[in-house]
Amino acid sequence: MALTGIQIYKLLPKTNCKECGYPTCMAFAMKLAAGQEDLSKCPYASDEAKEKLSAAAKPPMRAVTIVTNDHQLTTGAELVMYRHQKKFFNPAPLMVRVKDTASADDLNETVEEVGNYSVDRVGMTFTLDGFAVQNDSGDASTFASCVESVKSKTDMPLTLIATDPNSMSAALEKVGDSRPLIYAATKDNIDQMGQLAKKYSCPMVVKSSDGLDELAELSEKASGAGVEDIILDPGDRDLHNSLVSFTQVRRLALRKFEPFGYPIISFPGEGASSVEEEVNLAAQHIAKYANVIVMDSFSPAIAYNLLTLRLNVYTDPQAPIQLQSGIYQVGSPDEKSPLCITTNYALSYFAISGEVEATGRPSWILVVDTEGLSVLTAWSAGKFDADGIAAHIKQFDAADKVNHNSLILPGGVAILKGETEENLPDWKILVGPREAPGIGGYFRQNAQIWEG
Repeated sequence: MALTGIQIYKLLPKTNCKECGYPTCMAFAMKLAAGQEDLSKCPYASDEAKEKLSAAAKPPMRAVTIVTNDHQLTTGAELVMYRHQKKFFNPAPLMVRVKDTASADDLNETVEEVGNYSVDRVGMTFTLDGFAVQNDSGDASTFASCVESVKSKTDMPLTLIATDPNSMSAALEKVGDSRPLIYAATKDNIDQMGQLAKKYSCPMVVKSSDGLDELAELSEKASGAGVEDIILDPGDRDLHNSLVSFTQVRRLALRKFEPFGYPIISFPGEGASSVEEEVNLAAQHIAKYANVIVMDSFSPAIAYNLLTLRLNVYTDPQAPIQLQSGIYQVGSPDEKSPLCITTNYALSYFAISGEVEATGRPSWILVVDTEGLSVLTAWSAGKFDADGIAAHIKQFDAADKVNHNSLILPGGVAILKGETEENLPDWKILVGPREAPGIGGYFRQNAQIWEG
């Protein structure tokens, strides 16, 4: 049972030495109770206090790592129910399921397509995170061969899905030093699956077929048998029941109910009657509260939308997504291409860059460092002004990029035109549209500037 702040305070030296970084022992105790600090920061804590405080200092949810060769992904270790309370830390991995009954050509095509999927957005590279290989055939040798084939084609982490311990054992023999996720230990096979998890040092899923009480019993049994890295499958698949059970598990984990102090895995395809319904379920699971998500459907459109949602959910709400300041290219611009300017708030940049790309006209975009604020917010805060614009024009040698010395301001800050002209007397300062979708028409109306 977790200790309260007062209980923890009674175990501390009460010297208020401030060496932990907090003004009083009481303040430090409150942070320990919230799971936001480590007892090791107190240099004078007694051995007795360390022993009694281990439960308070222990994170409410264990971090679990799945490893394949040099690639690994970590999930879990979340501290809050709602990201605005702190933030979510480890984005839920998105895996794609393949089955050992698929033809060699279909298997190779799926592994190649998923493995090669990559999109640059917000200064990041979007990729999927791994494969779940299922023993659909029920045959141990077929499953082992399929796992070996998939592993030979990708370094992405794997989940191995089989109910038969013999099939799981045969597959684990093919993965070398990798530590894939074993799915799943149930009330019927938990002893054998637990032995395999310990033998191969693999994380293991425990799956309930009869509600959260059974899930807690299975989790305790696996932990008691020495399996440390556990992932939970409450067994619910539809929209309503998965939302309820996932929320209950997360809430109890944060209250330090140890059997639920582990990540959750979900299979949205098993609760869906169509691809669209599977995507809706996956989106719900990303937000509430799955830590590993196994998809049965893949397309670039599905992946892009789910990865974008995941990025938003796992972004620190107190730290906006930012780009590095500089001059960015849209297409292959030259000295006759338009030069736009915006702030380094990622959504501002991608709003304008997407619309510019849609025009088909290669362009330059100068990104000004405004500490991640949008155009109007940055202007009202004094972080997007004529002085800053002129400084960035000079810092990034914009005059060397274009020969027309024309700069397009966002229409929402047209008020900066006069001051910017004073700071950049050799430049022609233009006022663009107020909204990014207007950039296409603006380019057409002013084409003579770049084509003359």
